[in-house]
Amino acid sequence: MAPYARSLAARARWSVLYGRSRQVPASVAAVVVCAVAVWSLPRSGTDGDPRMMALLLTAVVAVGAIGLSGQDLALDRTAAIRWAPRRAAHVLLIGALAVGVLLVLSALSVFSAPGGGPVPVAYAVRNGAGPAGVAAIGATVWGGRYAWALPVGWCVAAFFVPASGGPAAQVATWMLQPSGTTAATWTSAVLAVGGGLVYALAGPRR
Repeated sequence: MAPYARSLAARARWSVLYGRSRQVPASVAAVVVCAVAVWSLPRSGTDGDPRMMALLLTAVVAVGAIGLSGQDLALDRTAAIRWAPRRAAHVLLIGALAVGVLLVLSALSVFSAPGGGPVPVAYAVRNGAGPAGVAAIGATVWGGRYAWALPVGWCVAAFFVPASGGPAAQVATWMLQPSGTTAATWTSAVLAVGGGLVYALAGPRR
């Protein structure tokens, strides 16, 4: 076997082992269940409602975030591999999965933009990347087992923030803001990049 082929095979085996240790198959199955459950719900009066989309994205990120720490953190930390890029890639994949689920459901006419029509890609990316970064922060602070708590808590709290329209309210309710809202876009970007970097460099809490 050529050196390149051996290297490729080794990476494939590592990816499979990493996915199993991070409960990726179970997370993907849970995401499918969430998507099917949302698809089967009656949608009368909910077209364009950002709250349903926020709940879906938060649920997808929450089930994916459980795998942000392995079953043996001591073993992970002593492994002689570069963890930072792998951790960053894991957070990126969680966000990409959330974006993909929302866009697929939008294509199936389960969700629509507040003004009608398909959900904009920029809106889906904003609301998928931000929660992934928040979950990464939760994994850094509390560990992967409780990483879901921070994005779920933020999402639920946003429903009770008065719609004053001020900058502070737009930041607190960034997932519920229309596409193109500057404060919401920047909030998502800061959370996604900042949370991903913190988790990639520090790793999950023991």
